[in-house]
Amino acid sequence: MEMNSPIGTTPLDRARDGIVGKPLDRVDGRLKVTGGAKYAYEVAQAPEALYGYVVQATIGKGRITAIDKTAAEAAPGVVLVLTHENAPEQARNRRAHPVLNSPDIAYYGQPVALVVARSFEEARAGAYLVRVSYEEASGSYTLKGGLGQARVPSAGYSSPESAVGDFAGVFPKAPVKLDVTYTTPLETHAMMEPHATLAVWDGDSLTLHTSNQMLDQGRAAVARTLRMPVGKVRLISRFIGGGFGAKLSVQADAILAAIAARHLHHPVKVALTREQIFNVTTHRSDTIQRLRLGTDETGRILAIGHDAYSGNLRTESQFEAAADQTRTLYAGANRLTRNRLVPLDAPIASAMRAPGEAVGLLALECAMDELAYRLDIDPIELRIRNEPAEDPEKHIPFSSRHLVECYRAGAERFGWNKRQPRPGQVRQDQWLIGIGMAAATRGNVLVPSSASVRMGPDGIAIVKMAMTDIGTGSYTILTQIASELLGVPPDRVRMELGDTAYPEAAGSGGSFGAASSGSALYVACERLRAVFADRAGLDTDKAEFRDGMIVLGGKAVVLASLVGASGIEVRGEIRPGDMSRKYSQQSYGAQFAEVAVDGDTGEVRLRRMLGVFTAGRILNEKTARSQAIGGMVFGVGAALEEAVVLDPRFGAYYVNHNLADYLVPVHADLPHVDAVFLPELDDRTNPLKAKGVGELGICGAGAAVANAIYNACGARIRDFPITLDKVMSALPAQA
Repeated sequence: MEMNSPIGTTPLDRARDGIVGKPLDRVDGRLKVTGGAKYAYEVAQAPEALYGYVVQATIGKGRITAIDKTAAEAAPGVVLVLTHENAPEQARNRRAHPVLNSPDIAYYGQPVALVVARSFEEARAGAYLVRVSYEEASGSYTLKGGLGQARVPSAGYSSPESAVGDFAGVFPKAPVKLDVTYTTPLETHAMMEPHATLAVWDGDSLTLHTSNQMLDQGRAAVARTLRMPVGKVRLISRFIGGGFGAKLSVQADAILAAIAARHLHHPVKVALTREQIFNVTTHRSDTIQRLRLGTDETGRILAIGHDAYSGNLRTESQFEAAADQTRTLYAGANRLTRNRLVPLDAPIASAMRAPGEAVGLLALECAMDELAYRLDIDPIELRIRNEPAEDPEKHIPFSSRHLVECYRAGAERFGWNKRQPRPGQVRQDQWLIGIGMAAATRGNVLVPSSASVRMGPDGIAIVKMAMTDIGTGSYTILTQIASELLGVPPDRVRMELGDTAYPEAAGSGGSFGAASSGSALYVACERLRAVFADRAGLDTDKAEFRDGMIVLGGKAVVLASLVGASGIEVRGEIRPGDMSRKYSQQSYGAQFAEVAVDGDTGEVRLRRMLGVFTAGRILNEKTARSQAIGGMVFGVGAALEEAVVLDPRFGAYYVNHNLADYLVPVHADLPHVDAVFLPELDDRTNPLKAKGVGELGICGAGAAVANAIYNACGARIRDFPITLDKVMSALPAQA
């Protein structure tokens, strides 16, 4: 099926009390809490696997002049020390992920060797015995220091720049002008499960049990890198302990495990330690963002400009598209957005939860708050005055847009009418209290996906696809879709995911996983319904599927009786079509936060937070709310705590490479966070009429906190995260 026209009335629409949307408990929950869910590193293998430990470069840029492996090779249990000298040649094109392919050091922490031993402890001990000599070279490590080398990126998820109207001519003449620069820091994903892989060869075929969000993409990358047919590679990832984008791409653990296992003719496991993850895998780039807003006296935007700079390894072309959401969020005839990339000698920067919007909205929504104070207009009213009737750059309609409803519903629920317009007016003892808000938006994408559904004589529906579950609830929402469309209880649906031996699917990422894979499953179930109706001699459009039967009028036929001894299997596919070109598609929301700021110390405490969102049909009320709250917590961390610390003298990414020093919010930081979804169906997005949820919650969340801090005490911090030292230095005297 291709999305070339709006979706009409569907069985999901007709269901009076359907299971889709209900807060069904996770179907994989019992497995996880009892230890039955096996993650990549826990998969057992016969014969017992060997263990690999990565040795990393200790310089920021240069070249290996010698590697002394003698002591390591003689260490107890060590069976192999793999370096660039004995590693096989690998592909070096843009879509490959070679490791140990050269003596050149491109960044601090780059893998320079892999020690393989009979136990993890022996491999680690042997790794400490590898002696590497280097010839160092000067490098460029900081975004600010490399701005002079900024360039227009050659590739990315979107166009690097856009221009509409005459921004340069109109902005200088605008009656009201705001020209501010915001900066956001380096951030890392800090997911619970480390990157890990078990590699097993069977002749010339490779199976990787690996922690990867997008298995079909990963399978192709492994095949390209190792120069082997893609049909000879299989990736399996049944359960993933979080990713946030860090596991979108194949990382060094997978390639090194595969190479070592082939060299030794024995299964090999490689797991990165928490500290290694910070350097060996990807991160979110820091950004420097300049916002220019020009309005008339009533606050209507005449000119809007957003320049965003991010950095990446010299060989990479991906950029943090921080200016992109500015293209669709607000009206204005004269517009200019530019994303620029700075080449650095740093680990690869890549997608991290809501790439682009997460940090772009920190700047844009704080700038809108500044503009509201300058104009003396309520921040919500300012946004409503600049609500566009169509996509302001593409000049196409929105598939659906209920952002104003989110503003108003959130304002009523949160008590926005109690907000004091002037900062520093509410005090409780030494605490200054303030509230702030921000808009949220996240692009909606449909990714080609497929699924198979089979029902046998036992009446159990078996669904297979290479979709993954990174803790977001894929197993559960896909079970709900199959259960409702086929009219069987959830416990009569068996969901088999996370294996490239199954039909190709979108994978988990970009907030497109559930809607894309779910739509493929929808199409497959519709086809199976048609087969059942034909065999039962009933009209598909009029018949009901319930209680394991197809029912119409006084006739009810058990589905299992229609399948025959061999069962029935069908396949469904979904592909994007004209709808993605004819309509601008986003999910939306409004974020509200209340904070307390200590007038003596500058300490910030979040008191409460609310997000009100629209994201099409909600597939599971419980998992969607959990995802939204998780994103909001992510946003609180970005506003107040998260920052990777770089030592620019040595290009050391990163100094605080652990969960003790890389700070993220904990329970005590989050007294009350709530998320609400307003009813919405978007018939132009996909057959489910759903939109992405997973990354929407982080969008605008940090800006709402920052704006609440300004309302509390009058301190406007433009350099994230907002730590107490920055608040103290910016506190007005009256605080």
